[in-house]
Amino acid sequence: MKASVRDRLIVGLDVETAREARELFARLRDHAGMFKIGSQLFTAAGPGIVREMLSAGARIFLDLKYHDIPNTVAGAGIEAARLGVSIFNVHALGGGLMMRRAREAVHEVSEREGLKRPAIIAVTALTSADNATLEEVGITGGALALVLRLARLAEACGLDGVVASPGEITMLRDQLSAPNFLIVTPGVRPLGSATDDQKRVMTPAEAIRAGADYLVISRPILKAPEPERAVIKVLEEMEQAYSQQD
Repeated sequence: MKASVRDRLIVGLDVETAREARELFARLRDHAGMFKIGSQLFTAAGPGIVREMLSAGARIFLDLKYHDIPNTVAGAGIEAARLGVSIFNVHALGGGLMMRRAREAVHEVSEREGLKRPAIIAVTALTSADNATLEEVGITGGALALVLRLARLAEACGLDGVVASPGEITMLRDQLSAPNFLIVTPGVRPLGSATDDQKRVMTPAEAIRAGADYLVISRPILKAPEPERAVIKVLEEMEQAYSQQD
């Protein structure tokens, strides 16, 4: 399997304990290029688990979706940079000032302290949210319109990319112009997998063909009887899509 394909797979460590996360990392580190630490594991184990996994050689996507006043999010971004994560995210609904402050603060501290600057990406609409969900909270016009509006705002604020569901990838590639703008895609389900509570999903091959840079996959791997085999199956689907693009 090409290393470049592995590097584009992010396995979500959506587990309850640091022990489970360590075990999964040990089993999957040779197959996945990055691991996601989200709210559940971070709340259970704190930044210590991030430091521990980074020390063990992991690359980390810190998926905490910062959404607060600009100064608070900027401060959180600084600490994420100091931890040494490769990617972290903010929620674009926090607005342009919040995103710009976070970007400026992270760029400044990275340069001043000699840190490798993490990519900052913006969450647009959660993959569990369909049009009815958005209307419940007063957002009209549908998920696609919201995603495009927030992605354009993130691009204008100088962020490195967005989190977007598979069905929005093609639209974003057509509408956004920033070079090397990242699209990190959850809601990916290998062939034959359950969709769980995700509403807007694609297979790994479909997401790659649409133009995703990174795929985030959690439950289809974590719930599999043999997680290693599940990861290899995902990578094979991704590899097939890349081969068809060559």
